[in-house]
Amino acid sequence: MATALPADRPVDPPSNARRIAGATGIMMAAILGSRLLGLIRDAVISGKFGQGQDSDVYYAAFVLPDLLFYLIAGGALSSAFIPVFTEHITHGREKEAWHVFSTVACVMLLAVGVFVGLCEIFTGPLVWLTTRFQDPKMLHDTIPLTRIVLPTQLCFFLGGLMMGAQQSRGKFLIPALGPIVYNLGIIFGGVVLARWLGVRGLCWGALGGAVAGNFVLQLWALKREGMRFKPSLDWRHPDVMKVWVLMLPVILGLALPQVSILFNRMFAAGLGKGPLSAISRANMLLQVPLGVFAQAMGVAIFPTLSALAAQKKYAELRSTASMGIRSLLYVTIPCSVFMIVLAVPIIQLILQHGKFTAEHTQMTASALAFYCVGIFAWSAQSILARGFYALQDSRTPVIIGTAVTAVFIPLNLLFMNTFGLGYRGLALATTVAAILHMVAMLFVLRRRLNGIDGRKMAISTGKMLVASLAAGVVCLAARNLLQAVNLPGMAGFKLHAFGTLVFAFLAGIVVYAVASVLLRIEELTQVRELIRRTKT
Repeated sequence: MATALPADRPVDPPSNARRIAGATGIMMAAILGSRLLGLIRDAVISGKFGQGQDSDVYYAAFVLPDLLFYLIAGGALSSAFIPVFTEHITHGREKEAWHVFSTVACVMLLAVGVFVGLCEIFTGPLVWLTTRFQDPKMLHDTIPLTRIVLPTQLCFFLGGLMMGAQQSRGKFLIPALGPIVYNLGIIFGGVVLARWLGVRGLCWGALGGAVAGNFVLQLWALKREGMRFKPSLDWRHPDVMKVWVLMLPVILGLALPQVSILFNRMFAAGLGKGPLSAISRANMLLQVPLGVFAQAMGVAIFPTLSALAAQKKYAELRSTASMGIRSLLYVTIPCSVFMIVLAVPIIQLILQHGKFTAEHTQMTASALAFYCVGIFAWSAQSILARGFYALQDSRTPVIIGTAVTAVFIPLNLLFMNTFGLGYRGLALATTVAAILHMVAMLFVLRRRLNGIDGRKMAISTGKMLVASLAAGVVCLAARNLLQAVNLPGMAGFKLHAFGTLVFAFLAGIVVYAVASVLLRIEELTQVRELIRRTKT
């Protein structure tokens, strides 16, 4: 384990806070747009294909590509690349920074290309291993769809590297637009291509969206920023080796928590038709608050943490990391409560139409409720992990991630079979693992940084829990008050769900805001700053 940092006096860096607030505001606005398009995408898919064999096959087609993304070209590369690239930029070494970029891009493109090619060749047995469908027809239908989706990983890899280079230079808008274009591609596939191609239309739309949003758009933006790309395979260059050294542990450190979702899908595939789609949709709804809050804050704060670590400003590093975690907890703890209480009307409004029935809504809502308990834990991890990576300590997160994953796999079987919760047990196992992961990361990072404003964090979290409980009670009462209302027709049904969400959510938000003022929760000021920056 790396030695702890000097215990100098904690400070509150207002300039860093303002910079992070501005970057987070941009990311939140862009990611919110992406998530809203994601909800439209899911609504199109649910209406056309319901929750059964066709939807199960579609979601199963992404299991192998997603696994490849997490293990090879996912957040691991950018999390290892950004600290090294930022260190050069911070010290004015532009030429060296772009040499690292060019070499990493070329070497990893070859590596990822080989993996994608092998997966294309051996798609059949690999899909069987990662889905374990009992129905031979479902397995047969998943294989060609997987082959369509696999090349998207090349776009995600290259796009992720170009996004990292932009973020290191303080540019966040265009990287955040990539997922928006990707979702538009899938929506186009569902609305237009699916008329002739069925579920395959969705997959072709995903491929087109990945090419346009994650590659072409990012390449254009990076060229505007003065990209100096020169093909290079100088993989033994000291700075490039530093990326590899950081990347290998980060692969497991970031991949293992994400692979938990893939394990959920693998277990759910053996539970008949429907559960795979139910937990996939519940998880996608879970990603809305995680993307808008946790991903935005994590991406925005990472270059600042990396720069502070490079400049050895450890007191500011501690204060900045603590501020980020507390701000996230302030918005995500009540978010967990609201989404649990309002799970059914959320799904009724977005998904229940066409072939998606009330029974499908109840299935998805029960999985969503168990997932949502862990929103705050998943969110905190986005800052905690980046705290380690900014310090170029990638070994500690992988040790913690490996230990939690070793516990997670038997938890799936325990909750699914022993406790008889079925697919809901898969969601509960994920939540328990996320909380364990967060607690372990927080404890170790606190020791690594010689403190992380633990007393302030504990007091603030306690106040947030009290305020969230009060808001949840009011939200539940408001939801129950409107349950007796029955409006005829599909339009009336959707209007009722929308009215319930707005009324109950606003009631809960008002109570949470008032309780925050009465309890003097300090993080309210930081969130106000984020909202102000988002508007401007």
